[in-house]
Parts: sequence; structure tokens; C-alpha cells
Amino acid sequence: MTDSPDRPRRFDLVVFDWDGTLFDSTALIVHSIQAACADLGLPVPDDERASWVIGLSLRAAMAHAAPSITEAQLPQMIDRYRFHYLARQHDLALFPGVLDMLHALKRRNHWLAVATGKSRAGLDEALHAVELRGVFDGTRTADETRPKPDPQMLHELMRQFGTDPDRTLMIGDTTHDLQLAANAGTPGIAVAYGAHAPSEFATHSPLVVAASVAELAAWLDAHA
Repeated sequence: MTDSPDRPRRFDLVVFDWDGTLFDSTALIVHSIQAACADLGLPVPDDERASWVIGLSLRAAMAHAAPSITEAQLPQMIDRYRFHYLARQHDLALFPGVLDMLHALKRRNHWLAVATGKSRAGLDEALHAVELRGVFDGTRTADETRPKPDPQMLHELMRQFGTDPDRTLMIGDTTHDLQLAANAGTPGIAVAYGAHAPSEFATHSPLVVAASVAELAAWLDAHA
């Protein structure tokens, strides 16, 4: 991999989604949603429906995953989801190759950021790992700004770093991430190893659909 810091950059700011893009958490999120529904006696969504909501705010995700849920049940649903997720979150890890990819981008002097549907507390817990300290220059979560696909997350990050939309790249594993990029006027990349099926990405015109972290890293090295 070429890591020359002198090579001209196409993108100054590279923004990543978290779950399903950098962090191998899709299966646990799906299980936790299904278990929360079962706890409340609600119809349990299948894997496809439960995985579709990944990237949304928790309230929006739970409402979509369990269409029959009442407003009064939503706080209980969120509490049960968090219970099941937190019980196993320490078994999760970054996808293999992610750290090397992030460090290569840092060596080329890109700013790195995260835009996620997770809560601030949830993201901070995940970023507490020693190997991630100092890697990201900025982060935005769904509970401190408007959730995806509203463009506010990216707008705030672009203001923070003084970057233009055409110099900012959004990378994610869902159509919510690609719609976020479109709404903010930035290019987007999709990864095919996360929550949404690659067949869903075509109408959102990503620059590329990466089949693996290695493929994503190679594209960024060559084109970002």
C-alpha cells in the first residue's frame, strides 16, 4: 500500500458510519432488537427487517422494527434493546483490516470522523479501546444532532473542519448512509459486508461498492 503523505488528496475529510462499516456488530444488533420485541410480547421481526433499521436513531429503529409498538412501549423497547446489546458488546471487535486502513489514511493527513446512529454514550464506550484513541478527529451521534438521513451530522462535521461537500467522503453499509451523503451534497461509498444488501445501493449512486475492508482500503489508497 502506498502511504505517501505528499500525494494530492481528493478528500480532506473521510467520514465513516460505525456499526456494520467499521465495527462487526450487525448480528448482535439484529439479535438485540428481536430479543427486545420478544420481551415485550411484540411480533419478532425477521433478520432483514431488523437489519434494515441499523443506522437510524434508536426510537426510529424500534418503531420500524416493531410497527405495532405503542408510544408508551417505546422507552421499554429501547431499555430492553440496550440490555441485550450491552450484555454482549464486549465480544465485538473492529472488522479485520480496519485499523490498518484508518492509520494509512491518517498518515496521508486525512481528517477522520464518525457519523453514527449510536448514542453518544454508546459510541464513547466503543471508542474507549486503547487502539482507537486519537484516531478520529470528530464524531457525531444520533442523540446530539438530527439522525440519518438528515444531513445535519455531515453539515456539522464539514463546518468543524472547514471542508466543502466535494472534499468530504461518507462511507457506510446502509442506504441511510448513502442518503445522508446525498442530502449533504457529498460523495458516498457503500460497503457490502454490513446490514443492507448490495442490490439496494444502486439507486443511490455510490462511487464504489466495496465487498470487503481490504477492497475499501485499496480504493481509498488509490482514489481518496
